[in-house]
Amino acid sequence: MEVYVPVVIMLAIGGGFGVVSVIASRIAGPRRKNRAKEDPYECGIEPAPTTSGPTKFPVKFYLTAMLFIVFDIEIIFLVPWAVHHDVLGIFGFWAVFMFIAALFVAYAYEWRRGGLDWD
Repeated sequence: MEVYVPVVIMLAIGGGFGVVSVIASRIAGPRRKNRAKEDPYECGIEPAPTTSGPTKFPVKFYLTAMLFIVFDIEIIFLVPWAVHHDVLGIFGFWAVFMFIAALFVAYAYEWRRGGLDWD
C-alpha cells in the first residue's frame, strides 16, 4: 500500500493547485461584464446571420487534430516498451512490431485518402 503514497500525494498536489488557481482567479480577476464577454464567439467577429438553415463548415482542422492524436498516442505506448524492452524479451518485440505495423497501415490509409495534404 505504501507504493501508492507518492501517487496520492501527486494527485493531491495537482487537485490542490487546480482549486487554488480557480479561487485565486475569482478573487483577483476583474468582474466587469459586457456584451462582448458574454457572447459565445470569443474571436471578436460577429456571426453572420443565416436564413437558409445550418451552414457547412470545414472540418479539416478537426481531422488533422484527430490524426495527430492517433499518431501521438503511439509514443505513450512505445515509451514503456523502450524502457523495459530487455525484460519483455521476444514477446515484447513482436507485440510492438505488430503495433507499429498497424500504425503503418493507418498511416498509409491516411496518406492515400489525402489526410496529410496541407491545402
